[in-house]
Amino acid sequence: MPEIAFYKDKFVDINDTVVPIQDRAHQFGDGIYEVIRAYNGKPFYLEAHLERLGNSAEAIQIALPYTLDEIADICHEAIARSTILEAEIYIQISRGTYSRQHHFPEATPPVFTLTVKEARFISSEKRTEGFRVLTTEDDRWKNCYIKSLNLLPNVLAKQKAKEHGYDEAVYHENGTVKEGSTSNIFAVKNGLLYTYPPLKGILHGITRKIVITLAGELDIQTKEEPFSLDFLYEADEVFVTSTSLEIMTVKQVDDRLLPTERPITAQLQAHFRQLK
Repeated sequence: MPEIAFYKDKFVDINDTVVPIQDRAHQFGDGIYEVIRAYNGKPFYLEAHLERLGNSAEAIQIALPYTLDEIADICHEAIARSTILEAEIYIQISRGTYSRQHHFPEATPPVFTLTVKEARFISSEKRTEGFRVLTTEDDRWKNCYIKSLNLLPNVLAKQKAKEHGYDEAVYHENGTVKEGSTSNIFAVKNGLLYTYPPLKGILHGITRKIVITLAGELDIQTKEEPFSLDFLYEADEVFVTSTSLEIMTVKQVDDRLLPTERPITAQLQAHFRQLK
């Protein structure tokens, strides 16, 4: 099954496409991105992802080169061309190509890129066993709600977790738990679901929002409020969410093993599967 690429205004061979040296995404990380999962050939919560893409573009003053409806059409065509049923769509928009200068170039069109590839597969054994997560101090900028290309702190945190034998890094700020390097995080305590509120300091995850909606349908109360590392260590259940991971059980936080009974996580996972 071929990987598919769309660059600027047409579909191209993914192996032949060359991004200009002076593209601002290349030189400054001056752009935004979005990742969308497709199940059985259908993009999942596409409208919500594209709405967030538009919000990110507005936040950093990039004019979208296409309407959201036109981007949706490109996504559908890319999936059809790829013939990949279980796919991951990656969209990137840079401010454009121009001689290197820090302030915005004038009258430079943004550059739109899209790729489709097979989705990452996580075994059922791993999903049942769960992730090990390593906490780390949050050293990112303050506008993490923008899905920008400036991900070096996330890369370093993820690498630190990997080097220590963990699956994910979880950010905290002075002991207050915020989110993972590539995920949002939830904790369960006494039947209640806790997660950091949707402020500027975290990414407003689409799967995060789906989980909160599902929790409401299951009469599980969600508290969107800050909680501490100690609270996380003592939680009855912990899980992380993202487009790629869906709802991933956490079995260990730092050196603390968590309970193996995870009834609320299991309920949410089961109802999430029904949406696909």
